[in-house]
Amino acid sequence: MYLESKLVALVCDDQLFVKPTNGGRAHAPDASEAPPYPGAKPCLVIDAEQLEDREWLAELFRRTASELPLPKPRAKRMPRPSTGGSM
Repeated sequence: MYLESKLVALVCDDQLFVKPTNGGRAHAPDASEAPPYPGAKPCLVIDAEQLEDREWLAELFRRTASELPLPKPRAKRMPRPSTGGSM
């Protein structure tokens, strides 16, 4: 899930994982932390009950996005040189 061009959350195995920030932790102090997939950094795990509170969830996303950096621009891919041969 993106907000303001920033990846703020992931849904994996029917669970919502929000990138951890100080503001997010303050807004969701009871949230546990776990990686959304093997090898990933831990994220805040949002309880199913809290998913029903749209205003609370929107505020969590806003706080999280405000602390995350903008993504780095991707380098443009160079076109492959043609071989110039025809059959």
